[in-house]
Amino acid sequence: HEEGLDFAEAMAFARGTALPTLLRTHFQDRARVLKALAAYLMERKEELYAISAHTGSTRSDSWIDIEGGIGTLFAYASIGGKDLPSSNVLHEGPAMRLGANNHFIGSHVMVPKRGVALHINAFNFPMWGMLEKFAPSFLAGMPCLVKPATATSYVAEACVRLIVDSGLVPVGALQLIVGGTGDLFERLDEADVVTFTGSADTALMLKAHPNLLKKSIPFNAEADSLNCAILAPDVTPDDPEFDLFIKEVAREMTAKAGQKCTAIRRTIVPANRVDAVATALKARLSKTVVGDPAVEGVRMGALASKAQQTDVAERVAQLAKNCELLLSASDGFSPKGEGVSDGAFFAPTLLLARDAAASDAHHLEAFGPVTTLLPYGDFEEALHLATMGRGSLVGTVCTKTPALAAQAVPTFAAWHGRMLVLD
Repeated sequence: HEEGLDFAEAMAFARGTALPTLLRTHFQDRARVLKALAAYLMERKEELYAISAHTGSTRSDSWIDIEGGIGTLFAYASIGGKDLPSSNVLHEGPAMRLGANNHFIGSHVMVPKRGVALHINAFNFPMWGMLEKFAPSFLAGMPCLVKPATATSYVAEACVRLIVDSGLVPVGALQLIVGGTGDLFERLDEADVVTFTGSADTALMLKAHPNLLKKSIPFNAEADSLNCAILAPDVTPDDPEFDLFIKEVAREMTAKAGQKCTAIRRTIVPANRVDAVATALKARLSKTVVGDPAVEGVRMGALASKAQQTDVAERVAQLAKNCELLLSASDGFSPKGEGVSDGAFFAPTLLLARDAAASDAHHLEAFGPVTTLLPYGDFEEALHLATMGRGSLVGTVCTKTPALAAQAVPTFAAWHGRMLVLD
C-alpha cells in the first residue's frame, strides 16, 4: 500500500456499501455464499499451495493452512444452513415467563451488529487464520477488514484475490490491508469489533488504545499460549501410552516448524521418567529431516522469516539461562537441499528445567520447534505446573487411568480452551 492509505475511505466503503448489501441478505443466504466460496477455493487450492511453499512450509504444513482454512468456510456454512433462520433475527433459547399468568414474557434475540470486523492476524497461518475469522463474521452480516502479518501476507493476498475474483462475496465485504493500520483504530465505533492473533505484548498495546477504551469496542485476543502436555505417573516406558506421548510431543514440535499456537511448549513429566522421556524424544526428533520442503524426505521446513529465526534463537537463549540444553543445533543439525545455508531453519530444540516451578517456560514462548521438560513429584504438582501457563489453548494429559483423567479435567477446563486425553 501507499503511505497515504485512506482508512476513512475503507471504513466508509465497508459501512456504506458492503454493510447495507449484507443486511439485505439473511443467515441462510450468507451460508450458501460461504459454501459456494469454499468449493471455489478448493478447486483452486493448487495455486495456493504453490504460493504457500514460499513460507518454508511442507505440503502437510500448508494443508493445515489452506484446506484447513477452506474447511472452516464449509463448517460455518453448515452451521448457518442447519441451525440459523432465513432472517437476521436469531432467538436464543425459549421465551421466559417474567410475570404471572404469562402476561409478561421475555426472549433473547441476536441480530447483526451493523458494524465492521477488523481482523489482525498472525504470520503462521495466513489463510486459515483469516478464513476462520471471516466466515463467522460474514455469516453474522459484518463486513471485514483483514490485516495479515507482513511476513506471509502474500498468501493472504492470493486468497483474497481469488475471493474477489469469484464474484461470490459482495463488494467491500472483505478488504485487505497490507502494512500498518495508520489511524484505523481512531475510526472504529461502538458497533465494530476487533480480533487479534499475535504476541501478548502487541495485544496489550492494541487493547489499551484510547478509542477502544472510550467506546468499549469489543477486542478479542489470542496471544502467547504456553500449551502443556502431562505424562501421568501411571504410564511407564513399556506402555503404549508412553509411545503415544512421545509421538504427540514430537509432532507438535515439528509440525509447521513449531509455529502453531497449539504447539506443546511445556512437557510435564514425572521426575523418575525424565531420562526415559528425554532419551525417547531426542531419538525421535533426531530422525526428523529438516530442509527445503521441495526435497524428497524432508519433514520439517523453515521458519517464516529470518526475523522469526532470530526471535526464536533469542528466546531459547533466555530459556537456557535456567535450563539444560538436551538437543539443539549443536547436535549435528544440517538442513537438506541446495542453497539452504541462509534459510530460516531452526533445529528441533529440547530443554530441561530441573526446577520446574521456577522455569521461564511458564511465561516465555519460543515460537518454533522448542519444548521444555518440566519434572514433577506428584500429580497435584503436575496440575499446578499446568496452571502456571496462566491460560492456554490446549492442555494434554496422557494416562491409562480414567480416574487420573477425571482428576485433570476440572483444572484443565478452568485454564485451557481445549483438553486432549491420550490413551
